[in-house]
Amino acid sequence: MDWHVPSFWLAIGFAGNAIFFARFLVQWIASERARRSYVPVAFWWLSIAGSLILLVYAIHRRDPVFTLAFLPNCVVYVRNLVLIRRERRERAERAAERDAVPDGQAAAWSRPVERGSAAARPLER
Repeated sequence: MDWHVPSFWLAIGFAGNAIFFARFLVQWIASERARRSYVPVAFWWLSIAGSLILLVYAIHRRDPVFTLAFLPNCVVYVRNLVLIRRERRERAERAAERDAVPDGQAAAWSRPVERGSAAARPLER
């Protein structure tokens, strides 16, 4: 092991490892709270941050194995965030459609009911 790396770069490397490890803690805690396997959005953000920091460290160290190990990771992590965002947007659109007032009825719903009108009288059986 080469411990003759400047302290600044050792701190960068350890910080990257700590952030990358934190994603597992976040996922574990979220799964325990949900009482099922669950991957929160924070997991993907920590994955991106940890991978980028470790990639910078690997490039600085000129380690081709380490560099290639972290180079493609962010593509997968960003893709997961895109999929999550798309799913949330589609879910919100479906909820908005479900809760929307039909086009022809919007004006009728907002108009005050006049006394004596058919709408104000109780339904007859």
